[in-house]
Amino acid sequence: MKKVLIITYYWPPSGGAGVQRWLKFVKYLPEFGIEPIILTVDEKYASYPLTDNSLLDEVPASVKVYYTKSWEPFKIYKKLSGKKDIPHSGFANETETSFFQKIMRFVRGNFFLPDARKGWNKFAYKKAKQLIQEYDISTVITTSPPHSTQLIGRKLKNKLKINWIADLRDPWTDIYYYDQLYHTSIAKSIDSSYEKKVLTEADKVIVVSEAIKNQFSLKISDSDYKKFSVIPNGYDDSDFQNRVEVDKNKFIIIHTGTIASGYHIESFLNAVQKLSEEMNGVKIILRFVGVVSGKYKDYIQNTPLKEITEYIGYVPHEQSIQYLQKSTILFLAIPDVENNQGILTGKLFEYLGAEKTIIGVGPVHGDAARIIKECTAGELFDYQDQDKLFNYLLKLFNLWREGGAISVNNGKIKSYSRKHLTKELASLLDQK
Repeated sequence: MKKVLIITYYWPPSGGAGVQRWLKFVKYLPEFGIEPIILTVDEKYASYPLTDNSLLDEVPASVKVYYTKSWEPFKIYKKLSGKKDIPHSGFANETETSFFQKIMRFVRGNFFLPDARKGWNKFAYKKAKQLIQEYDISTVITTSPPHSTQLIGRKLKNKLKINWIADLRDPWTDIYYYDQLYHTSIAKSIDSSYEKKVLTEADKVIVVSEAIKNQFSLKISDSDYKKFSVIPNGYDDSDFQNRVEVDKNKFIIIHTGTIASGYHIESFLNAVQKLSEEMNGVKIILRFVGVVSGKYKDYIQNTPLKEITEYIGYVPHEQSIQYLQKSTILFLAIPDVENNQGILTGKLFEYLGAEKTIIGVGPVHGDAARIIKECTAGELFDYQDQDKLFNYLLKLFNLWREGGAISVNNGKIKSYSRKHLTKELASLLDQK
């Protein structure tokens, strides 16, 4: 089989959607004649916002995985701050920004470019050279964030003349929390230069949405734009083989993943509260599985919602799937930030795999809204559309009360299965 080296910082036991993207690709690539070889960071040296040891069981036994050391400034951060956790994506686990946190963000944004995990690069580059020679590898894939990983691929391309594919799961200098890193103009210029060099020098670039592709197109020439491909995240059919019965006696609204302070879910929360008050006596539960910012925990605590809200916290991926299956409807929130039309969270596709109706807030003309519509899987509303959110909730509630369950079964959903998307990736790897 054709051998491909995949360089990824996030790999089990790291948790999160970014890990699952390439874990699932690796699972199915051999079926399409491609042998993936993984290069990642040793967990003893890594700085993971989340860990999920259950994902280790999903790594195929036949896959070769190589680990290296790294130098991580986040370990110093934890000592100085006295915190057990490092900042999550979008700083979702931080409430009010303290003076210390502002200083740390400034240091991160100006002295660690492109990001604070660049200390892995020298170790990864050395090991990658060895693996390329040992296995006679001609194609290397680098996936980010952290975007510093892309610089490993760029160096390998320049030194060894290999075929280099850059997979960017998120925007780079357009990421929604970029301004919270307090970059100076010099730092922004350096970071933008890194970004453009990666986009122009990679042989192919993969992104997860059309909107992100269009964002990057503003930074490159028309000729470079032709090498872009969109392969979104997806869901794995095998994760949903063991179906869990929904609790038909409770109307359970669930959100899995992260709710940061910039998500602006107030109108949705108000709509849920109104539904709960009007349906007094019917058991309605609002359940969050994952990280919820202090801002929204405080908001809920100061309303009657506190009586019906459950915080489960972060759970292993398998349990997260079970919670989805136990629910009645699924809540999706996309950050209310500039250029959010291309944000396609991993949870959207697992929501599709759960075959439950989705209600969400976000850009109504964005990629997520388009996918939900084409799969007839629910509806996305503007952040301020409290009346429309309530009316849709009420409609779903009445459907549930009449039939006991709300399900979605559209053949279009299958096009977002991990196996189908891996077939697209394999086809791309076969191209010269």
